[in-house]
Amino acid sequence: MTRPRRRAARRRAATRDRPRIAWARLNHILLPEGKPPRDTLRRSRLGRALVAVHGIWDALTPEGRAAALVTLLVAFAALDVRHTDAYVFFCVLAALLGASLAASTFLRTGDLTLEVTAARRVTVGEPLTFTLVFRNDGATPALGLRARGPYLPWDGLWLTPRPTIPALEAKATARVDMQARFVRRGAHHLDGFDVAPLVPLGLACGRRVASSGVPFLVVPRIANVVRLTTPIGRRHQPGGVALASKTGESMDLLGVRPYRMGDPVRDLHARSWARTGIPVVREFQEEYFSRIGVIVDTDGEAADAATFEAALSLAAGVVAHLSRGEALIDLLVVGDRVHNLTLGRSLGFLEQALDLLAAVEPGRPAQADTLVRSLAPYLPRLSCVVILALAWDAPRRALRDRLAGWGVGCTTLLVTSEDVTDRDVTVASPRAIAAGEPLSL
Repeated sequence: MTRPRRRAARRRAATRDRPRIAWARLNHILLPEGKPPRDTLRRSRLGRALVAVHGIWDALTPEGRAAALVTLLVAFAALDVRHTDAYVFFCVLAALLGASLAASTFLRTGDLTLEVTAARRVTVGEPLTFTLVFRNDGATPALGLRARGPYLPWDGLWLTPRPTIPALEAKATARVDMQARFVRRGAHHLDGFDVAPLVPLGLACGRRVASSGVPFLVVPRIANVVRLTTPIGRRHQPGGVALASKTGESMDLLGVRPYRMGDPVRDLHARSWARTGIPVVREFQEEYFSRIGVIVDTDGEAADAATFEAALSLAAGVVAHLSRGEALIDLLVVGDRVHNLTLGRSLGFLEQALDLLAAVEPGRPAQADTLVRSLAPYLPRLSCVVILALAWDAPRRALRDRLAGWGVGCTTLLVTSEDVTDRDVTVASPRAIAAGEPLSL
């Protein structure tokens, strides 16, 4: 390969490895992110001034804003009043806009109310449906209603146009849906939706009726984990686990109790029945369980943003896969924070783990000694630990060896695009995770 070609190849490789610019985030760089900062800005003197100035532009409909821009362009063309009659056109457009804005201050919605509901959580990249319920409690119909959603954060995108309701009869209710997509994990809080009647000609809207804000959580995508190999082992749990579903294996005799309608006939205890004169049945309790902990690496310097998100998606997939089996997910360790929860066997809900993973931020690498010290109260009852790593080096090997020294089996999953020579480590490709391919780990 010639020198110019090698230089071109190096430039292409550098361009390919360069992180992409988040243009959507840059477009919102001056806007505060999150509800508390937005409320603080609204209460400030600058915020109140901006709201007053923005009120005129906000009163216009999209058609009215287009007409305002056309009016501005015509105004420049009409500066030379001696050689053109464009000023006449400008005066007509300005009069229409001025009359519409003046009428909008007097046009009210009466006894119209708006309520908005949405799901509490949504997966990254999946559409979220907002249901808008309009209720007209007045004695006259509401005509020409137009609703709109709030200004979305940088990661949001509306998928549906603004709904229009031609007429809402008195004492009637109307329901419409709006959809949006969000690509950033974490808690979101949208400002209220609003609805207003259209001024004749449709260039402006009257007084708006707003709903309350809509909070929801964007959770990571669940990776398609179809098989996960973990060390076989069960630990004795004295007294069993309350309310855990039974798996059909042999269980210990807990005692006898009076017979209840629906109890298996084979569990009847004949001797106790003969002694007491009432039918009694044997009650069993399982005291050996497979309890698994999941450790998620959150080292922000070990992987790029796409790999980090793939690791969280894989963690969600691992928890979902394990919760469908016979094991109990007892711990979810994110970085150096230990979350004690119990999922699986009809206990707990997968949403608990998804809510925790939704709030994860890149941090510093966890220290093996500190993490094992935090896990020490839980390790005697764990039979296995699944480690999801972003890199494989000496500190992470030390963590695996320290856990194995407690008699806990370890399954190590490494999220990377590179090859790893350690045979005790299973590699998961970020591309395969993001594409939703079936993963056999």
